[in-house]
Amino acid sequence: MSTQKAGTALVTGATAGLGAAYAEELAGRGRNLLLVARDQARLESSAANLTERFGVQAAVLSADLATPTGMRSVEDRLAADPLVDMLVNNAGSALFGPLSAADPDGLEWLITFNLTSTTRLAAAAAKAFSARGSGTIVNISSALALNILPVGAVYSGTKAYVIAFTQALAQEFAGSGVRVQVVVPGALETAIWAGSGIELDQLPKEAVMAPHDAARAALAGLDAGELVTIPSLPEYTKWEEYETARQELIPGLSLTRPAERYTG
Repeated sequence: MSTQKAGTALVTGATAGLGAAYAEELAGRGRNLLLVARDQARLESSAANLTERFGVQAAVLSADLATPTGMRSVEDRLAADPLVDMLVNNAGSALFGPLSAADPDGLEWLITFNLTSTTRLAAAAAKAFSARGSGTIVNISSALALNILPVGAVYSGTKAYVIAFTQALAQEFAGSGVRVQVVVPGALETAIWAGSGIELDQLPKEAVMAPHDAARAALAGLDAGELVTIPSLPEYTKWEEYETARQELIPGLSLTRPAERYTG
């Protein structure tokens, strides 16, 4: 059973793929929505469809989150709208290929879209939610944050940041009433692959999940109180072991002397 209360969820990248799946799943739980994406016509069509099917209120905000103007418009809405009690920081893109052959402008665009916008929107939500003592921030990472590929240096880097960023937020907001979660999906059947350098039909079918399955699993993880949700991971203990190993490194990461292997 869902433990979420009714409220307004702001979902970025809400007209396609995982964002659209999140919007539908949240609407099915009775949440009102604020849908954010670039295409005004698609936003209005999605909002009308969700309102008709689920009886929720669905507002729209057209914004390009790869631009300062777009980011600020969503930040302003998070700051000003007291009804928004959940942020699903989903918008993002992918570019794959050797770094030595990459277009620097394309890489800067990807970093801005995947990393800067995620950070700024989460910061705006954190400020608003912490002032109220309640709210939920969901950041979307990727399995490629953990499964590093030679053609995905920048994409993997941005998504690894999202995991560390969210873990730090969890420490900041512990006991505050503000909840955070990072979702780490594997390959999804979405349009993100088109023009990315890897096409969807190049991936093994058994490695690709439907967006609605991923969104439903992510919300189930949120209901269960998970900080890190990996929708397809069969044994959650594997993640817990990974985290335990990371924690065991910490005492040796900052000491007064180098390790003996470096000093002869």
